[in-house]
Amino acid sequence: MTASPSLPIVLVPGLLASPRLYAEQIPELWRLGPVTVAVHTRDDSMDAVARRILADAPARFALAGLSMGGYICFELLRQAPQRIAKLILLDTSARPDTPEQSEQRRSQIEAVRGGGLGQVTDTLFPRLVHARRWGDESLRRIVRAMAQEVGVDGFIHQQRAIMGRPDSRPDLAAIRCPALVIVGDGDVLTPLERAEEIANGIPGARLSVIRDSGHLSTLEQPVAVTGSMVEFLNR
Repeated sequence: MTASPSLPIVLVPGLLASPRLYAEQIPELWRLGPVTVAVHTRDDSMDAVARRILADAPARFALAGLSMGGYICFELLRQAPQRIAKLILLDTSARPDTPEQSEQRRSQIEAVRGGGLGQVTDTLFPRLVHARRWGDESLRRIVRAMAQEVGVDGFIHQQRAIMGRPDSRPDLAAIRCPALVIVGDGDVLTPLERAEEIANGIPGARLSVIRDSGHLSTLEQPVAVTGSMVEFLNR
């Protein structure tokens, strides 16, 4: 059965990511239906972030989220599963923060409060992209630009929401909409086994592994990621 060509699509960026994260996908997705990029920088909890997105979202829509965007997708599914027609989860995890991860986030919050947003961004960069892209200054500039667009306050809101997110693994089996899970083969933040865990947990979910990509698959391998998304949404 082919999806309606007018199905609206809501895209949710990740931590320290702005709409630029999906810049290469939006023109092609727009052919399938109107595209909205969700705001995820104003609230300190996943519950509140999701409620804000749902207040502005179409009555029924396809949903895609990368990394933190995936965490938000799980909360949207808990709050309004009937409104989500299709689901795309990119480079994300269904697991909650570990104590060590939360401590790192608290340290990063203190660093950006002291004026270190750029330093935190540069420190994160090698973990965000495939090892082959560590020297890619063009990609580094995009990551820096997105961080500036999110800003210090937005980053702090995001980290607090991430730290408080629930374990979504028990909810996977209840997801009934068609689902696609995408992951870069070189993603070290949310690696292949995390994607497999999600894909195996959601009934009928498909898994797409993107070659030569790290965590920011939409930016690192835009053609492959866009192709996977469009093919799935057209099914």
